[in-house]
Amino acid sequence: MAMKVALLGCGVVGSQVVRLIEEQSEELAARIGTPIEVGGIAVRRIDRARGIAPELLTTDAMALATRPDIDVVVEVIGGIEPARSLILAAIESGKSVVTANKALLAEDGQTLHAAARKAGVDLYYEASVAGAIPLLRPLRDSLAGDRVNRVLGIVNGTTNYILDRMDSLGAGFTESLEEAQALGYAEADPTADVEGFDAAAKAAILARLAFHTQRVTAADVHREGITGVTAADIASARAMGCVVKLLAICQRSEDDKSVGVRVHPVMLPVDHPLAGVKEAYNAVFVEAESAGRLMFYGAGAGGTPTAGAVLGDVVAVARNRRAGTSVPEGGHDTGLGVHDMGETITSYHVALDVADRPGVLSKVAEIFARHQVSIKNVRQEGRGDDAQLVLVSHPAPDAALSRTVEDLRGHDMVREVASVMRVETFAE
Repeated sequence: MAMKVALLGCGVVGSQVVRLIEEQSEELAARIGTPIEVGGIAVRRIDRARGIAPELLTTDAMALATRPDIDVVVEVIGGIEPARSLILAAIESGKSVVTANKALLAEDGQTLHAAARKAGVDLYYEASVAGAIPLLRPLRDSLAGDRVNRVLGIVNGTTNYILDRMDSLGAGFTESLEEAQALGYAEADPTADVEGFDAAAKAAILARLAFHTQRVTAADVHREGITGVTAADIASARAMGCVVKLLAICQRSEDDKSVGVRVHPVMLPVDHPLAGVKEAYNAVFVEAESAGRLMFYGAGAGGTPTAGAVLGDVVAVARNRRAGTSVPEGGHDTGLGVHDMGETITSYHVALDVADRPGVLSKVAEIFARHQVSIKNVRQEGRGDDAQLVLVSHPAPDAALSRTVEDLRGHDMVREVASVMRVETFAE
């Protein structure tokens, strides 16, 4: 008997899932041991669906999600509602669910996991974080016997494309954004990408899987976007042997009682593997105690790559159902909470426009010392009556570094704090 799949949504990703199921039907049947067929597709307007058999289409998503003959529900609508209600209804009626909905998983993943455990069905979402890149299953399964200490990720192709253009071509932010929009990498309203909301949702999902904790939501992620990154920041990073990247960073605390989860621009040494990730590609760098350093790299978005990841989950779910088993994730919770950004140990790159007169550097060093922040290196450039000081700190609590910057802003020798950006390095 064929395994029937219902699709909720038939946009860029959903339509490609349908195509792949049809084109690879024989191979999929061989891999699973039973045929897969599309049992129905829920759309908003039937007259807008192109190239789909009309008898498969319905506007009643709830009826399709709970239909008795459906085995697997694939949700590619996106957003919070009605996706959440549809997924929960599908689970409660015994359907396993595959979703690419990062926003919903980041906001209310715990509820979805609890429902899947109670119903004894699968909840898979490989495509939610890095498109086609096999990442979540290795974190969940392959590294289950290891201890992950840190995860660094370029998980938004739009921002990586913009920053890469600013670095490689010397283009400005606005120009690079417009190019990304023209190529289809950025939406007409790019806020979710350039302000870090998309990456923050993905960071929450990564943290939950890497550290086996259900307590991380998107609201717990410290988030900063790239709209403030300037050509001067890019040039200063280059002078330090770094590139600027928007990273999602998930890291255990030193006392192993909590995790820090953050998204913000960083200056990353050019010899770090993530520094070489160009254009709209994604990559995630994992630091584990036994496995060491691992990197997962590939296309992080796009209809066909994402659909491939979705279909991979469908195959896994179909195999489980055929074997009479399920693997509902999120059963064990380590209890690790999320600590405040101020407690996170980071390093700062600070550029100051200052009065060019004796004693300025010593006064700046005094302000750093007042907040117990050590200066790693400093560079000074004269500018007539003014000068620019560029300082990089040793690692310190982010709160202490933030207080240092605020103190500098209030000093009469400092004309302007021209730039503040965090610096990331390899784990020691």
